[in-house]
Amino acid sequence: MKTLYLVRHAKSSWEDSQLRDYDRPLNKRGKKDAPNMGRRLALMRVSVDLLLSSPANRAYTTATIIASAINYDKKAIETDEAIYHASRTELVEILKAQDQKLNAIMSFGHNPGFTDLANYLTGADIDNIPTCGVAAIQLEVSAWKSLNRNTGKLLFFEYPKKEFEGKFLS
Repeated sequence: MKTLYLVRHAKSSWEDSQLRDYDRPLNKRGKKDAPNMGRRLALMRVSVDLLLSSPANRAYTTATIIASAINYDKKAIETDEAIYHASRTELVEILKAQDQKLNAIMSFGHNPGFTDLANYLTGADIDNIPTCGVAAIQLEVSAWKSLNRNTGKLLFFEYPKKEFEGKFLS
């Protein structure tokens, strides 16, 4: 079995209209939510083999903040340009290409692709993964290349405005 954590980037700033979408930083709320969600994940004893992020500023910054919270080496975060604005189909292909030795991947990216992917893999009916939301999926596959519709179940769905219930994974 494999585990996938889909993390939508934390809230980003629209303050500087001259910045490209790709370069937008986190805003004040994003800078508060990302460490808080990181602490939640640490309390839940989340551990991963790979952090894979969109290189867009807001996604990569969220990844570095959460990496620190779960004791993942920030220098080991991998980026993939294809995650930026990827569709569900493109995200499935990115995941299928991952090293089969990896058992748990946490990916940081964007909507609507991430919400679509969570629903596709689990059959869930998540309306929207909000900023800094995390959908954890237990995949009933032994290899990433076997990902397909309804091959997983939703372990948890956490987001900043949801009251933390303290579910522990181990």
